[in-house]
Amino acid sequence: MPEQESDTGLRARLVDVGVELVTREGVQALTLREIARRAGVSHGAPRRYFPTHLELLSAIARRGFGELAERAAAAEAAASSDVPAPAREQLTALGRVYLEFALGNPGMYELMFRHDLLESGHLGLRDTSLPLFGRLVALVGQVRPDADARLVAGALWANLHGIAQLWGWGSLQLATDTDDFAPLLRSALDAHLGADSE
Repeated sequence: MPEQESDTGLRARLVDVGVELVTREGVQALTLREIARRAGVSHGAPRRYFPTHLELLSAIARRGFGELAERAAAAEAAASSDVPAPAREQLTALGRVYLEFALGNPGMYELMFRHDLLESGHLGLRDTSLPLFGRLVALVGQVRPDADARLVAGALWANLHGIAQLWGWGSLQLATDTDDFAPLLRSALDAHLGADSE
């Protein structure tokens, strides 16, 4: 019987089902009852591992942050294969990965940044999400040592988030008459970091 599997196995399966559900149907589909049903357990079973709905959603979002962090690390490594790439080049790679992730995983992306739905202090969610922002701050600091890197990184992140949201809705393609977000990424970097001298 499914509810007799190991605690670790059932906990992981509940999160797996949630990840699949948010990927296919979006944040609105993430109810405890639906996750339990798809996992083949009673609707009360998830509460043994996740006392609140927010904790289960946070565990699902943690998977998204983990995947985004892996993609960002891979892009950064590729940009700096033998010799570390300039910070501006690394920021471009990081921005591209962020936008590609957002556009390719709209349900997960929405959940990850819906702090009204998450308990970011639980389950290590902050441990997964904050290092990525920290990396953005560090790279911005290398390009803009004259500025408060945390504020510039926050403004850049907000700009990228806006690009992702408006691109996902089809608004930017219509407004800018382009079918590639790369020029928008370059413009956002130029706006926050200054024009690229290369």
